Amino acid sequence: MPILHSDYKPPVLLKNGFVSTVYSGLIRKVKGVEQERERITLSDGDFLDLDWSYAETKTDKLIIVLHGLEGNAQRPYMTGVAKLCNANTIDAVCVNFRGCSGEDNLKFYSYHSGATNDLDEIIQHILKTKSYSQIFFHGVSLGGNIVLKYLGEREELVPEIKAGVAVSVPCYLQGSAEELHTFKNVLFHDRFKRHLLNKLKVKQLRYSEELNDAVLQSIKTLSDFDDVYTSRAHGFKDAVDYYEQCSSLQFLKGIKVPTLIINALNDSFLSPECYPVKDAKENPNIYLEMPKHGGHVGFCLRNGFYYNEKRTLEFIQGLD
Repeated sequence: MPILHSDYKPPVLLKNGFVSTVYSGLIRKVKGVEQERERITLSDGDFLDLDWSYAETKTDKLIIVLHGLEGNAQRPYMTGVAKLCNANTIDAVCVNFRGCSGEDNLKFYSYHSGATNDLDEIIQHILKTKSYSQIFFHGVSLGGNIVLKYLGEREELVPEIKAGVAVSVPCYLQGSAEELHTFKNVLFHDRFKRHLLNKLKVKQLRYSEELNDAVLQSIKTLSDFDDVYTSRAHGFKDAVDYYEQCSSLQFLKGIKVPTLIINALNDSFLSPECYPVKDAKENPNIYLEMPKHGGHVGFCLRNGFYYNEKRTLEFIQGLD
């Protein structure tokens, strides 16, 4: 498809990518979303917590919302899209990845940017226990990479899956990792690293040999974390192998349902490869929108809902 023109215009004070990213991540509040938690048991004996919110009237439409690195189902970028969809007769389930719902998961491994098997188990659970005929995805950052990888790596999708949306998505993981290690992102880098290390300290209580003090002390950067923990825990050779295998960029050509990608041009987390213009032009199912502003998940508007949330709803409704 041709690259989509974006008419996103942020408030003047939030044109700066850093400011919009920080405001959206630390200050924004979304009220009025009532979530009901469901815990499901996965095939390996671990668990996932799903937080459901519902439209006022019965509907056969569902949006599955996936968070970013160290997020959870209560983050405003999750509840914002859930609230807007609920108000427009679409149920929402906000997924907490393993270990992200306030309780450590049961296994040594947890979640990562390419964990599509967990998403598939969620879908199979929903199909067995619910009655939705139309299922949509909304993935943010890391969750967006999972959505794109899931949609593109499978020969066939269940017919209920109708479309996907990926927002601020680092579809080329190596490039995004390099960007996160630059000086401009030092505050974000250190915040992510601190949260991830705190998670490992909790795991250390049960896996003291694999996560001894020397291992934890060797983690100085996010790449170290992926080298020392993510790759080894999930069966990759090292961080580079993990990035190569899990980057959704290589799977975009296989996407067979309408899929919207919204990546701001001033997103400091994204490398040039994370703007897949060539793939969008070659695959008629991919719609690529690259607003000038928006930072990383910072598409602020004045009326409460964010631009990417409104675009998600428009995209879904446009399929009818």
